[in-house]
Amino acid sequence: MQIEVIGLTDSLWSQTLQTIRHDIYHLPEYILLEARRTKAIPEAILIADGDQIFFVPYLLRSCDDIVPEQATKNEIFDVLSPYGYTGILLSEAAKNNLEFVKQAMREMKQIFSSKGVCSVFLRMHPILNENFCEILSEDNLIINGQTISIDLRITESQIWSSTRSGHKSTINKCKRLGMEARIVPLSEYLDEFTNIYQETMNRVGASQGYYSFDLDYYREMGKILRDKLHLCIVEYENEVACVGIYTEVCGIIQSTLGGTKDKFIHLSPSSLETDYARYWAKSRGNEFLHLGGGVGASQDSVYSFKKGFSKLQHTFMTLRLILDENKYNYLTDLRAKSLNTKSEKLIETSFFPAYRSTV
Repeated sequence: MQIEVIGLTDSLWSQTLQTIRHDIYHLPEYILLEARRTKAIPEAILIADGDQIFFVPYLLRSCDDIVPEQATKNEIFDVLSPYGYTGILLSEAAKNNLEFVKQAMREMKQIFSSKGVCSVFLRMHPILNENFCEILSEDNLIINGQTISIDLRITESQIWSSTRSGHKSTINKCKRLGMEARIVPLSEYLDEFTNIYQETMNRVGASQGYYSFDLDYYREMGKILRDKLHLCIVEYENEVACVGIYTEVCGIIQSTLGGTKDKFIHLSPSSLETDYARYWAKSRGNEFLHLGGGVGASQDSVYSFKKGFSKLQHTFMTLRLILDENKYNYLTDLRAKSLNTKSEKLIETSFFPAYRSTV
């Protein structure tokens, strides 16, 4: 059995992805972007036995922001997924061999423990890891909620008929008003995208769990992902009314970051954006347009909006492991003291790891 920890510059990373279906979140270029943003170490674990492949990219993050200086001789780390759905990639042969997956999981835990990792938090991929709970009965595999995707394998008429009547009316209204949607290079509309996204962030409030990125992040994203990244805009009365970034890898289109100008919220131009994006994605031969779920995986208004475009749902899971309970409790106690609360309060929030909770 081949067991390796590989870095971004190792050709084995790209070679592995050539043999297994993956998404934008598994590309070394994307992992590098996230490593810079989170100030973490980008790595991946590859475990293979013939055509059985177990591959998990991750970010190794120091916990020195929680531990007081000189408090411990050995640095403590945790492992997390990059922004989005990374999960664990399995080849088809691996999916059909439960013993291989179980052994690979054990090896993964041992590797992390040897690196001084006390906890692991991985967001599983709703499409690529759809049956993971059936493949592996893991107590630490938590079902967080549902996500929505549009099945692009069906006909255009079937896609339209699967759309909620209210969305259909809004889309038709947007068209009657003269709104136009199109795909454009992010580099040409970077200022518009940044301003609209930040305006949306301010409107919804960061406390609701939205991610904030700066202009450099978007600029770097465009340079690194190139033809795998697309920007959809909706224009109305010579203004960009809404924007949305879409990524495209292995037949999976991901709807990632986007927003709508405050002055156009009442017209819901994002409905036309999604409508345009799904037919554009289908015309390129893709299989899924993954819209994601609600804020924090809840069935909120965001989830309801997305569900109005498709009845196809996926289970979103997270893998949460505590590899060193003593270190985990130690960090949680330190975090609780810094927040002037009790450790139990942090644990009760269900935020993982508890020592990263802000409540």
